[in-house]
This record gives sequence, structure tokens and C-alpha cells, in this order.
Amino acid sequence: MKTHFWRGQRRWIALWLTLLACFAVPAQADTPWTLIRTYPHDPSAFTQGLFFHEGALYESTGLEGRSEIRKVALKSGKVIERRAIPRPYFGEGIVNWKDRLISVTWRHRQGFVWNLKDFSPVSRFRYEGEGWGLTQDGRNIIMSDGTAQLRFLDPETLAETRRITVSFNGRPVDRLNELEYVKGEIWANIWYDSHIARIDPANGNVIDWIDLAPLLKASGATDDEAVANGIAYDEKTDRIFVTGKYWSKLFEIQVQPADAAPPSSPQQRE
Repeated sequence: MKTHFWRGQRRWIALWLTLLACFAVPAQADTPWTLIRTYPHDPSAFTQGLFFHEGALYESTGLEGRSEIRKVALKSGKVIERRAIPRPYFGEGIVNWKDRLISVTWRHRQGFVWNLKDFSPVSRFRYEGEGWGLTQDGRNIIMSDGTAQLRFLDPETLAETRRITVSFNGRPVDRLNELEYVKGEIWANIWYDSHIARIDPANGNVIDWIDLAPLLKASGATDDEAVANGIAYDEKTDRIFVTGKYWSKLFEIQVQPADAAPPSSPQQRE
């Protein structure tokens, strides 16, 4: 989320949200992970959405007047295709469905449908509330709105069909942001938090957490808004990619199952 709206007070907001996050994150050990590989990433990209499809990354960026959808070469980080999202829209999450790319915007209740091949516009759709993240499970489009709720949308009509509330130890987990569907779980970045929540889509329970704090430091980003945001899963080769807003790097990580015995800390593969 969302920068210029609070530009004058963002340091106070960041501190407040960081303190709030201390009560939302788990008391137990996080899911362990290993860093596999590092790729370049556009450090000017205010990353809002990310997915992997047929050998390329697809990314959405935010900020009014700077919002885009992009096709990006994984190894070089070079933008292959791009489409600007016009003012006054603030771009948010994206997802693919068949030959389409679907995107949402922050506060204008406006979604867009694009041709996945060349990003030409296809149609628009409306929704209530805010738009944050998008993913799909092969049957539904799944959307976050900054609260603890996830919406399930019909992929053809984009009408809402149901919702679940995400919780951990009985408490709602809000600020759900960028989403990715990984091996039967919904993964969600938490705005202004280094954790990814691993969510059971059947009931909304958080199964476990992944802490990306070491990668925030490794990204080289220094802006207050440079939070972890962006998860992409390559199902064919079982690869997971993560990045953040204004990060100069995109990371491939390997995550152990939620019930695996955790090591003392994440480690770089030699």
C-alpha cells in the first residue's frame, strides 16, 4: 500500500504499524527457508502484484500517475511489455486467468481486464471497498482488501461469491496485501510487516509464517515504504520468488513444509 496519501506522516505511521505487527506475528518459530538465487529487480518499482507465467514474471506497480502492469524477464529484470494505468487510478494486485490479466486499483473500486499477450484493454469491472492483492486457485479469483477478509470471485463474471476471515490463534490478521496460491495454500504479504502468512483457504486459519526480514536488509532498500511485497510461484519447476517495493533484487527461496523442524535461522545455499 499506499504512499503519497500519508507522505508527511509516514514515519509515524510506519512506527505505529511496526509496533502493531509485534502483536500479530507468531510467538513460535517461523517456517525456515533457504535462499537459492538472486535476480535483478527494478528499484523504482513500487511493487503491488506479482506472478510467474510461462517463463516470465508479471508485475504491477502502484502510485498515482506511475501505475503500470508489466511483463518482466526473470534473469535480467528487463521490462518486456508494459501498459500504464491512467490517472487517477492507483494500481494494485494482478492475476492471470486463461488469456486475460486482471488488475485492481486501490480506492476507486475499479478493476481492469487486459489481454495477457499484449496488455490491450478488454473490459472493466466494479467492486465494493478497496482493492489490494489478487491470486487464483484454478477455480476462483481471490482478492484482498486490506482487512482480514479474503474475497472469492467468479473468474468469468468477477462477481463475489464468498469470503473467509483470516485469523491466527483466534485473532483476525488484517493488512493482507499481495497474494499467491502455493501448493493448496494462500500466501499473503502483510503490509508493513516482514512476514508472509500461509493461509488455509478452507477456513482462513494461518498455518504458519515466513519471515523475510533478512531479505529486506539484503535488498539494499532504504525508503520507509520499501516493505516486502510480491510473491510469485512457478508451479512447473516448484520455484518461489519474493521481492518488495523499491527493492533492487528479486529472490528465489526454498521453503520447508510448515511442519518441518525449523533450523536456528535461514541460510544461504552455497
